[in-house]
Amino acid sequence: MLLKTKIIPLVGAVILAFSSAAFAQEETVIIGHVGPLTGPNAHIGKDNENGAKMAIDELNAKGTLIGGKKVKFVLDSEDDASDPKLATTVAQKLVDEHVNGVIGHMNSGTTIPASKIYYDAGIPQISPSATNPKYTQQGFNTAFRVVANDGQLGGTLGRYAVNTLKGKKIAVIDDRTAYGQGVAEEFAKSAKKAGASIVDNQFTTDKATDFNAILTSIKAKSPDLIFFGGMDAVGGPMLHQMDQLGIKAHFMGGDGLCTTELAKLAGTGLKDDEVVCAEAGGVPEGEKTALNDFKTAYQKKFNQEVVIYAPYVYDATMTMVQAMQEAKSADPKKYLPYLAKINHKGVTGTIAFDPKGDIKNGSLTLYTYKDGKRTLLTVTK
Repeated sequence: MLLKTKIIPLVGAVILAFSSAAFAQEETVIIGHVGPLTGPNAHIGKDNENGAKMAIDELNAKGTLIGGKKVKFVLDSEDDASDPKLATTVAQKLVDEHVNGVIGHMNSGTTIPASKIYYDAGIPQISPSATNPKYTQQGFNTAFRVVANDGQLGGTLGRYAVNTLKGKKIAVIDDRTAYGQGVAEEFAKSAKKAGASIVDNQFTTDKATDFNAILTSIKAKSPDLIFFGGMDAVGGPMLHQMDQLGIKAHFMGGDGLCTTELAKLAGTGLKDDEVVCAEAGGVPEGEKTALNDFKTAYQKKFNQEVVIYAPYVYDATMTMVQAMQEAKSADPKKYLPYLAKINHKGVTGTIAFDPKGDIKNGSLTLYTYKDGKRTLLTVTK
C-alpha cells in the first residue's frame, strides 16, 4: 500500500511535467484583419471577417505546425468603417499589438494609407480586395494583393462595354474614393480607346443616397450605358432611382458593385441582363470544385451566402500561413521573403506575386443579374 502511494504522485508529476512542456512549445500567432464592420459597407466587411474566421478555425482544428511547434492562431479583427483616417489609427493599433501579419484592408482608400504604417513596422499585409494600382506602386515590400487591379478591371469592362454591349454614348459616375475614381478612370480610358464617347462625367460620395440631380443631368445626354465606380451600398439605390426616372441604359461597375446583396439594395431597379459587373478574381468553370466546396462550408457555418470577398480573405490568410511554414517562423522579418516567392494553391486559384506584390495572372469574372441573382457571364484574364 505504501508503495502505491509513492508511485501515484510520481506518475502524476511526470504527466504534469510532460503536459507543461507540450504547452510551453505551443506558440500564439496573431493575424490582424481589418475591414468595415460598421457603416454602409459593413455587410462586405463582415463577409471578409467571416473568410478570415474560416481560415483561422481550420488552421487551429488541424493542429498546424510552424518550425515543428504547434501553433494557436488568434484573429485580431478591427473595424475601419471604410474611413481612411480610422484605417491608419487601427493599423497603428495592430502594429503596437505586435501582430504577425495583416489581412486587409478592404477598400483601396483605407488600404493605401495603412500600408505605410505596416511597411514602417516590417509587417506583411495582404489585401483581399483593394484594386487601386497605387497600393503596390509605392515600393513597399510588405504590400501584396490576391485580386487583379483597376487597370485590368476597368480595362476589361471598358472593352466589354463597347465590343459586347455596343455602348457608344457612355456616362461615368464615381464616388471620389481611391477605388471608385481609379476604376472609373481606367474604364473611361479603355472605353474611349475602343471607340465610345464619354458624354458625361458626374461625381457623388460613398455615403450619398440622393442621385436625382446627377441622374437628371445624365438622362438629358441620352447615354446607352452608365458606368459607376463605387460600392453596392451606393450603386443599388442609384439603380432604383434610375428606374424611377425612366432611364433606359445598361449599368456597369467594378467588383464593389458586383455582390450578392445588390438585388436587395436596388429593389425594382435591378432589371434582368441590364447590369454587368466584374469581380476582381475568378476561377474557370472546370476548376471550381474547391471554390464551390468553400461556399457550401461558408453557408453552413454562417447561414448566409458569400457576399463577394470571403474566399479571397480565406486564401490570403492561408497564403500567409504557408509562408510562415516554409520559413519555419512566424516572425514577419523571417517569413516575408518566403511570402514574396510563394506559390499557393487556393480556392480562388493559384496565388503567386510579381515583384510589386500584385497577383500574377489575375483573373476577372464578369457577371450579370437575372431574377435578382448574380449570374456568371465569363471568366477572363
